[in-house]
Amino acid sequence: PLERATSFFFYEKGSDFRLILHRLKYGGQKEIGAIMGRYMAAELLSSHFFQGIDVIIPIPLHKKKQQIRGYNQSEWIARGIAAVTGIPIDTESILRKKNTETQTRKSVFERRDNVEGIFELQHPETLAGKHILIVDDVLTTGSTTLACASCLVNVEGIRISILTLATA
Repeated sequence: PLERATSFFFYEKGSDFRLILHRLKYGGQKEIGAIMGRYMAAELLSSHFFQGIDVIIPIPLHKKKQQIRGYNQSEWIARGIAAVTGIPIDTESILRKKNTETQTRKSVFERRDNVEGIFELQHPETLAGKHILIVDDVLTTGSTTLACASCLVNVEGIRISILTLATA
């Protein structure tokens, strides 16, 4: 039940956006996520993209990966969005139960197989009838986002929207 989806910018090799994403994801500069989330939300406000959305769910990292990185970049993007929109963030309802290897050099099919069944929904009754905004940093093939959204589809009355910082 996808309501709407968009990305803030196109990710291309050699672009300035590549540097922003690299610093956010691998350079320890988590604040970039909040800054970009605020820019993105401010830009989208007039389009009514956020209208009716009840809760923001950032794509979860596995606890081991988050321990190594020190933060979840998607959660920091969500924080920026929440600061502008006032929509609450939920980091408890979906857990990443498998620690997958990086998707960076994988084909479309390898990416899909790599993320199959990696997310687990906790307390689905709390999301019944809600409009969920799934937030991620980069949408390449959509495998991770789809895997996350798939664990929500059996929740009664759920509606899903997707917002990413970049699309490849």
